[in-house]
Amino acid sequence: MITLSLPPLTLEIALGDIAAETTDAIVNAANNAFWMGSGVAGAIKAGGGREIEDEAMAQGPVEPGECVRTKAGRLAARAVIHAAVMGQDLRTSADIIRRATRNALALADTHGFASIAFPAFGTGVGGFPLDACARIMIDQVREHADAATTVRLVRLVLFGRPAYDTFVDVARELLGRDR
Repeated sequence: MITLSLPPLTLEIALGDIAAETTDAIVNAANNAFWMGSGVAGAIKAGGGREIEDEAMAQGPVEPGECVRTKAGRLAARAVIHAAVMGQDLRTSADIIRRATRNALALADTHGFASIAFPAFGTGVGGFPLDACARIMIDQVREHADAATTVRLVRLVLFGRPAYDTFVDVARELLGRDR
């Protein structure tokens, strides 16, 4: 794991399973109807229970880029923020990833969460390039750090070494060395 300082935030980039995170909220890379199939959504549903999917689906569909909050079921986190990173066509874009990241951070702030963990948006089923995703998400975290916020820790939790290495390389390029 690497840690970077973006006062008042700390940005961590970690290799791991987002469903196991103990942050106040974890983020689900969702479709806009919030049914939970495979990938990040499948891991969250498997670990936390079907009630997470039921509660999320009751709040959808929404426009891609929008977010909703649910309870976390059996997960260690207090809540799940479902970010609609793609529509029913399971395709995404830079604009959708940007809005979903911004809106998830804003929703965490609205609920007074101090910590939040994100996966790499749209890089699995959505097929979005890891490098471009890392640039968008890290840039949105940096912008959020400039606003008054309750969020103090943002952890980007990557599944697999290639994703982790890509996010670390981009973070160091955009923000400097580990601090």
